[in-house]
Amino acid sequence: MNLGDVRAVVTGGARGMGRHFAQAFAAEGANVVFCDVGAESVAAAASEIGVKGIAADVSREDDVERLFAEAEELMGGPVNVLLNNAGILRDGLLLRKDKETGAVKVLDKAKWDAVLAVNLTGPFLCARQFAKRAVETDTRPAVVVNMSSISRAGNMGQSNYAAAKAGLVADTATWARELARYGIRVGAIAPGFIRTPMVEEMRPEMLEKMVQPVPMRRIGEPSEIWEAVRFIVRCDYFTGRVVEVDGGLVL
Repeated sequence: MNLGDVRAVVTGGARGMGRHFAQAFAAEGANVVFCDVGAESVAAAASEIGVKGIAADVSREDDVERLFAEAEELMGGPVNVLLNNAGILRDGLLLRKDKETGAVKVLDKAKWDAVLAVNLTGPFLCARQFAKRAVETDTRPAVVVNMSSISRAGNMGQSNYAAAKAGLVADTATWARELARYGIRVGAIAPGFIRTPMVEEMRPEMLEKMVQPVPMRRIGEPSEIWEAVRFIVRCDYFTGRVVEVDGGLVL
């Protein structure tokens, strides 16, 4: 698919990688709308990057339905690219024993539920609505890009996040098989440690510890993840697979 023919929805686009992706799509001549939670943050980001934004919570079914209806109105046609980028972190060990008291504390279920809601249920709701509208309007070619993570292989302190990102890879293969007959491709990207506002807020010593096991000896840039997004959108024979962009790191 040529980027000039793209009408894309980018979820979680008010900051971080999603913001970069929305800008990059626009710079390549694509028609793009991003969504994020919080009307004020969406309005501020839209003004700063010059891309249309919609306030929506991807974990809410009614918000997702409204998102695609409004996006189609803003772009003047059916959406043909979905970038499932929205995600949150609520890290914590499954359990931890207090060294002084001996008390055992466990991962709070609310943290589990929050991460699964945004990072796995959100992509499901968005992909379902995207595919439904694409099939109803016979919009083809169409592409779903799911943002997974190298943490899908398992990472200490991230039971919820790892489960969601692993589930998203499984769904990528499942949806690719189910939707190919309708001209819809589905791919995934598994980034490693990438320069985002969250990473930049880390203490220098923590950042150094994080980078140490990476063979490339640095964190990645959002622009490098964009190259993977661009490839999946443009390559009409790519579907059902994961592109790992992690500097060679294996968790």
